[in-house]
Amino acid sequence: MLASTLGTLFEWYDFFIYGSLAVFMSAIVFPPDNPMVSLLGALAALAVGFVIRPLGGAIFGYLGDRFGRKYMFLVTVVMMGASTVLLGCLPSYSTAGNLSWILLLVLRVIQGLAVGGEYGGAVVYISEHCSPKRRGLLTSWLQSTCMLGLLACTVVIVLCRTAIGPDDFKAWGWRVPFLASIVLLSISVYIRARLHESPVFSRMKSQGRLSKNPLREALSQWSNLKLILIALFSINAGTVASFYTGQFYVVIFLQQAVAVDQSLVYNLLSIAFLIGVPTYVFLGWLSDRIGRKWIMIAGIFLTALTFRPMFESLISAGNPALVEATIAKPVTLHASTNSGDCSFSLGAALLSSHPDNKKACVKAKQYLVQHGVNFTYVPPVNGLPVAMSVNGQTISGFDAKAYGAALQSAGYPEKADPARINRTKILLILIAMTVIAAMTYASLAAYLVELFPARIRYTAISFPYHIGAGIFGGLLPFIATYLTLSVGDVLAGLWYPIGLSAICGVVGTIFLPSGPRTGMAMSAADVNTPTAQ
Repeated sequence: MLASTLGTLFEWYDFFIYGSLAVFMSAIVFPPDNPMVSLLGALAALAVGFVIRPLGGAIFGYLGDRFGRKYMFLVTVVMMGASTVLLGCLPSYSTAGNLSWILLLVLRVIQGLAVGGEYGGAVVYISEHCSPKRRGLLTSWLQSTCMLGLLACTVVIVLCRTAIGPDDFKAWGWRVPFLASIVLLSISVYIRARLHESPVFSRMKSQGRLSKNPLREALSQWSNLKLILIALFSINAGTVASFYTGQFYVVIFLQQAVAVDQSLVYNLLSIAFLIGVPTYVFLGWLSDRIGRKWIMIAGIFLTALTFRPMFESLISAGNPALVEATIAKPVTLHASTNSGDCSFSLGAALLSSHPDNKKACVKAKQYLVQHGVNFTYVPPVNGLPVAMSVNGQTISGFDAKAYGAALQSAGYPEKADPARINRTKILLILIAMTVIAAMTYASLAAYLVELFPARIRYTAISFPYHIGAGIFGGLLPFIATYLTLSVGDVLAGLWYPIGLSAICGVVGTIFLPSGPRTGMAMSAADVNTPTAQ
């Protein structure tokens, strides 16, 4: 278990380090003339890694069910580690032009394929070695590696930024956390090369019970496909909504919308993660005793009910001056949302080169959102595509300097005042989000293992899990950005994970089995059950 857990932790570190440094890379790898567009480009590369994960799950799930669990471990860890190190070697846009971001996309595709094959293999490998009575407890350690990977990359970034200095870190120091992965790669390869094959797979192989085409068997037999679809649209997508919003999107939100210093965000998040890891283990242990379904469903519904008020509280705790200015001197944007001059499509959120991003009205909206400023749409002024009004002053068109000066004179802070930040309140909110995410995620692995027969288990777990994480999770920043720009409210983007959680909670409550299928609770013994044949 230790070998699998450590290797998976290293892979999550490699996968999440890009997301944590996307803000820095955006100005280096993409055209630097429009910071918001460059950031969208960096987030698009982040999404590519997520969206490609289902393909990795299908490929490595198929290979893992056909040829063995342990071999896929070694392949995925080499792919992930090597691509992460190469991210630290990317040329800048000023040096290589478009080649810089093309190479970035290629490396993110490799990372996505690798993590797509990693999770299902690790879950199956550990589960097929342990007793059903301790499956929730033991696999909860594996589930915690996702958070530990985030924690590890957070700690490394903070240490590097402190040692190198903010300016040098922004210029070149962001490469160091990527290059440090060569150490993790060496350790992971050493660990994975010494693993033995799963006893369940070994027994199936000796008895000639391996599936000839696990992907086709998983998707063409209704009994299996039905469970895959139920899992996807309940606990898989629901977990994504909770985990990625409360553990990942919140980092971008605190830095961009609330304007809290990055080092403080990472420090508070690290503390919340350290407190959260034991929660994963406890909830995994608890699921072995009272069942897994209702713990996960409760976490999904709590996400839908509590995340918007918690994010709203983050603004008041992190930047009270921003809240005061928003109430006292609201911003209005003179623009027609139905006009082509101000239209902003979902494609523009996904592609930095999209024509919509060049419109003055869209640039104005992006500027305000990037600075955490809510705004209300009102009719256009004198036929102009856009104008901004605040504190009795109206600025025609889009002028970043003029907008900044007007907002500053109206009391809108450029950064959160450190003296007024309620650190305790922010930390408590982050801990609450971590606990809720743990409720959805801690026992997920054990539940999925008990849902599918061993002969297609790697495939049946990997494919829906990474569709949920890759599609629903990977698109989160863009759908959130699209909703925020469309409405003019920095909290509007939360309706996506909130709505997704509500739907998943209802689907899971109605359709999700309450316990393991017949024969699925066993490990090595399940190869002899009818459901595994």
